[in-house]
Amino acid sequence: MITVRRKVLFGDCDPAGIVYTPRFSNFALEATHDALSDLFGGPAITTMQQRGFVTPVRAFNLEFLTPVTWDQELEIKVSVSRVGNQSFTLEVKAYLNPDQLAFTATITYVTLSVETKEKISLPEWLRSALSKSAAR
Repeated sequence: MITVRRKVLFGDCDPAGIVYTPRFSNFALEATHDALSDLFGGPAITTMQQRGFVTPVRAFNLEFLTPVTWDQELEIKVSVSRVGNQSFTLEVKAYLNPDQLAFTATITYVTLSVETKEKISLPEWLRSALSKSAAR
């Protein structure tokens, strides 16, 4: 599991000071990219492209549990929940404090060839890294 901190900025919120609904998707995606970068030891998207594949989102589920407002800090925990043949799923849990879960998300990424844009099997190094992370 990897933890990312995210401060809610003024521009993330509506006039009432509550985070715009679409921003939660960005928070979750940014956290998964940070988690993958940490897992890979460098920029995730660049690393994957250099190795011949990309990982667009195939499925995204988001559940809102409590309002989040400007200037609050989220502690976002990202973990690997599934490693498949051509895809993997990351689970995101964002907390306002240890006892207050703000939102959850599950995001499934599929591996595509950079050249053909066709689905490919997870490269072995990626499968290994994700599996090791899931075991922690």
